[in-house]
Amino acid sequence: MKTLKSKLLLTAMGSATLLAFPHWALATENGAPTTAMGVYDFGAGFMPPATDIGAFGLRTAYYSSDSNRNASGNDNGTDFSLDVLSLGLAYVKMTNHEVLGAKYGFSTVLPFFNMDASLKIPVASIDRKASVTKQADLQITPLILQWTLSPNLAMNAQFQIQAPTGDYDKNRLVSPGLNHWAFSPIYNVSYISNTGFEVSSSFELDINTKNSDTDYKNGIEYRHEFAIGQHVNEWTLGLGGYYYRQLTDDKTYSGYSGQPISDGNRAETLAAGPALTYFKPGLPIVSFHAYKEFRTSNRAQGYNLALRISQSF
Repeated sequence: MKTLKSKLLLTAMGSATLLAFPHWALATENGAPTTAMGVYDFGAGFMPPATDIGAFGLRTAYYSSDSNRNASGNDNGTDFSLDVLSLGLAYVKMTNHEVLGAKYGFSTVLPFFNMDASLKIPVASIDRKASVTKQADLQITPLILQWTLSPNLAMNAQFQIQAPTGDYDKNRLVSPGLNHWAFSPIYNVSYISNTGFEVSSSFELDINTKNSDTDYKNGIEYRHEFAIGQHVNEWTLGLGGYYYRQLTDDKTYSGYSGQPISDGNRAETLAAGPALTYFKPGLPIVSFHAYKEFRTSNRAQGYNLALRISQSF
């Protein structure tokens, strides 16, 4: 079996905000997940090796949806479309300094979004469009702890902070920024058998602060990302995806003027599709996936494509 590769994991897509309208119920504020989905797949448990300079990465992702789902999982009947092209620049620095028996590291991701959205609700005389290309919210991970338990098994724990640095306008149909802070504990693990069969998983919670412009606070969000596949020479081929679910209700405060929350406004979706990674020592790591969402409620349902390239120096 090929020895386990070190992987640069990019948390690059971030999230985005969609302006809410009456009769258009979406979970979290306007249906936008706080952090990116479809970030971790093969090699989730392995961070890059400790090097003098660190590891740099580029992630480009494309999300497309033309369907909003209600609490029952059915299309809510609005004429809606959303296309988001994201570009994320990542830097990861792992060190030989040990904490709790793990190698310590840190990282940051700077994302940019190109967003196009439209929404038509004839009964409410709503016909809105928006197009914006701006910076999204900066992600800083001041704590990464990497345990390599054996050549076949590794895991890492992270604490990520997402800062409201992205472009935001509460009156625009879409915004790259969310206008609130988010704090995310993350746990990743990977196992590769002696025959090259890999199982990787990532578990994350997003804990949100209030959007001061709208007086709206998202509930706690949970995400499990996964990949199952086989190593064949320099390639890893298999199935990847994610499960997303909002664990607690959204909350509104005295200054909120949008649609009233019903039944906690909790979102859920499941996505799956082909995933592959190419790695050859000395060359950049290249990963790609194409996921389709299904079993969705209280949010948009669409397709998630992502290409990641990373290299340690």
